[in-house]
Amino acid sequence: EIMPSLVGSEMCIRDSSLTMSIANEELFLRLRPRLVAIGYRMLASVQEAEDLAQDAWLRWHEEVEVSGAEVAKPEAWLVTVTTRMAIDRLRTAKIRREAYPGLWLPEPLLMEEPTTPEKARELADDVSFAFLVLLDCLSPESRAAFLLREVFDADYDQIAAAIGKSEAAARQVVHRAKQRVAKARSSIGNQAPPRPQEQLDLLQRLVQAISKGNFSDIQALLAEEAQFLSDFGDIVPRLGKPLVGGRRIAQMYLASQLRHGTNMRFDLTRLNGEWALLRYVGDALNSVQMFEIQDGRIARVRLQRNPEKLHHLEHLAHRQRQMA
Repeated sequence: EIMPSLVGSEMCIRDSSLTMSIANEELFLRLRPRLVAIGYRMLASVQEAEDLAQDAWLRWHEEVEVSGAEVAKPEAWLVTVTTRMAIDRLRTAKIRREAYPGLWLPEPLLMEEPTTPEKARELADDVSFAFLVLLDCLSPESRAAFLLREVFDADYDQIAAAIGKSEAAARQVVHRAKQRVAKARSSIGNQAPPRPQEQLDLLQRLVQAISKGNFSDIQALLAEEAQFLSDFGDIVPRLGKPLVGGRRIAQMYLASQLRHGTNMRFDLTRLNGEWALLRYVGDALNSVQMFEIQDGRIARVRLQRNPEKLHHLEHLAHRQRQMA
């Protein structure tokens, strides 16, 4: 016969384990957005960032619930593990991208609407397409250190733990990364993004000019030496190299309008902290276009055409069909 006191003890143990499990899960869910944010800024891939956060959770579960280890600073532990995995995966990704067909560009990121204009500009500064592309000038380790310090405001001791260096060495890594990013930004004439309303107004005028097939109006919105960069993935035919020149880009927009006519439409939405142009052909999302604006004109267009990098935005197409 089992003694009542033993039964009660076992029930207390089970209740305690359940309470701990729930608490750990709640902790992870609270920190998950931060982990995904780190993963996305490291890997520039929505799916890979989400997978990274899930793997961090599995390691957390193994460390705390299976092994029974006590973690004094759970957030620091999860950020460190996530960052280390992101560094390893970025090293592998850089090798894969060497064999990528054509230009590789980030996956667009759908975010919550910013609550203030200041918040909108802050987001545009640290998650825009332009910023993510700029970060490619850094090694995976330097990118991690730079992001942790400049975007996530991490202390140097946490950065040191994440990249496996001394605190003094971590400071040097961040310092050199900041210099390299500043140099890369200067070399391409990268400016601070305009105010969201200014960007929206310009893109609305672009959509109107394309829809009307007005070549001169399209060209007027483009800088004389504007660039058009595109990621088609495995789709062929693709643009073999970037288009350079506002006139050539305007001709491309006009040719697309003449080809598709009323079967093509545009929608403006916020992606990566900035206004972006979504192009639909029929009911299908065909591409996403992100813009750099300098001195009131479009200086650079980055087109994401790879279907594998657009599938997570399909619900936007569904929403547009419902609103139509």
